[in-house]
Amino acid sequence: MSRISPLAAVDPKAHVAEDVEIGPFCTVGPDVIIEAGTKLLNGASILGHTKVGRNNTLYPGAVLGGAPQDIKYKGAPTRLEIGDGNVFREASTVHRGTEKGGGCSKVGNNNYLMVNAHLGHDCDVGNNCILANNVMVGGHVAIGDGVNMAGGVGVNHFVTIGQYAFIGGYSRIHHDVPPFCKVDGADLVRGVNSIGLRRASFAEEDIESIERACRNLFYHEKPFAVAIAEFDTMNGLNPHVKYMIEFLRRRNMGRHGRYLESLRAK
Repeated sequence: MSRISPLAAVDPKAHVAEDVEIGPFCTVGPDVIIEAGTKLLNGASILGHTKVGRNNTLYPGAVLGGAPQDIKYKGAPTRLEIGDGNVFREASTVHRGTEKGGGCSKVGNNNYLMVNAHLGHDCDVGNNCILANNVMVGGHVAIGDGVNMAGGVGVNHFVTIGQYAFIGGYSRIHHDVPPFCKVDGADLVRGVNSIGLRRASFAEEDIESIERACRNLFYHEKPFAVAIAEFDTMNGLNPHVKYMIEFLRRRNMGRHGRYLESLRAK
């Protein structure tokens, strides 16, 4: 049976599954869909054209589906789509998309947004990511699976963060982040996220291949263009290394070290 506090403001047009829990002082708008098992603790809000999947938890003050913070946004019915099993801690925010950004922000499954984490408009987040306290992600950012961002990280708009990357606390991310790597400071690659890869059940031989590739790419004095070109002549390239090389080549095709910047709508 539905468990909705009489002190919650739930629009009668909203589609709310029967076992959804909605605590006091929560707000649910008319164009919202909430699937089974999701919980809204006191003071959480879901607004706009937002679909929230199964078994998500919103802590007090979390806001999903707010209007994008973009002065070009003129009120179009853009969307936010949330997958299953996500946790949105206190005061975390995720905004809807914009007309020029494709119209939809997306968050996948089993992600954890800690206190005051923010995802801007038109973001596309994969699965099993962790955004620690006060992480600030600008609009039009793509985040791959298994990404871990420590507290206070700031991510420039149109950045792509490769899968299983780890970003150190208070880093300033202006360029696309290579997959499988540890990055901190101002876009500095510090090594391979070997702990994260082992937790994700990567084979040891794959981790070793990624580490060798990173040494050739980032730790030698040879020019980066020369280092990356050398991988063209290698036979039997590890598939994870191949993915990383293709990611870096695509990054170099973009503007300001951001591939998505080259696709930016005028």
